[in-house]
Amino acid sequence: MGIHTAPERPIAAPGETNNFAVDYSNVLDSGELLTGTPVFTEQTTSDLTIVSPSVSTASLVINGRTVSVGKAAQCNVSGQLVANSPYRIKIEVSTDSSPAQEMVNYVEFPVREG
Repeated sequence: MGIHTAPERPIAAPGETNNFAVDYSNVLDSGELLTGTPVFTEQTTSDLTIVSPSVSTASLVINGRTVSVGKAAQCNVSGQLVANSPYRIKIEVSTDSSPAQEMVNYVEFPVREG
């Protein structure tokens, strides 16, 4: 995994619709929050449908850890195929710091049958 690859590695199955969330709390400064609408872009194929990108508006549990409001980017993903696995999604987020930070990360995930 590269330096900008998020540790979240969900496993999906063909035909599923999955909610993905990426924790940014470890890279945000004290009091800093994500802002605006994150951009999620598939990097490996054009299979995926990615909808509802947002900054978290409620606490989430990601990898067993509670992540505060405004410290995670999330979206809904469908269309994955075993044959094209693994997939790579680029995530671009902005923060409310002054000046604002722009961060780029990636999530890679495998697709497996049953």
